[in-house]
Amino acid sequence: MNLREKIREIPDFPKPGISFKDITTLLKDGDALRETVKRMAKHFADHKIDMIVGVESRGFILGAPLAYEMGLGFTLIRKPKKLPGEVLKVEYDLEYGTDSLEIHSDSFPPGTRVLVVDDLLATGGTIEAAIELIQKLGGEVAGLAFLIELAYLGGRKRLLDYDIYSLVQYDE
Repeated sequence: MNLREKIREIPDFPKPGISFKDITTLLKDGDALRETVKRMAKHFADHKIDMIVGVESRGFILGAPLAYEMGLGFTLIRKPKKLPGEVLKVEYDLEYGTDSLEIHSDSFPPGTRVLVVDDLLATGGTIEAAIELIQKLGGEVAGLAFLIELAYLGGRKRLLDYDIYSLVQYDE
């Protein structure tokens, strides 16, 4: 199945010059969603993963069924003030300012091998922050899984120490 054909591109959204990659068209196709999850599970089957971590918010949509498929637990990395328990927080730089992410401090014990899941790899800044949170908890990042990679933005170059798997790549 060609998953790229299942992703709708919306020109000039959210602003002129941007070609938005809309995954809702893939998600509403049960066969395409199932194929996405199965391909990710197959790639990481031999990585001895203990936990799946989904990055807000579309990482939840892909991470939870992947955890189910692999028979693993699932936990969340969220924007600030969305998690009710005690959290660890990391700030990271954006092009014009900063943002932050949080994880529950009891999400998993030290030594846990974690697969980080998100819908999109762009510049890599959000994923670097997610990795930092996982490491603060004593976790080991076993891999990074994405539905889409915007290769032209160079995020992969910032994450060379990790096994990165993306199902659909855009070179421009």
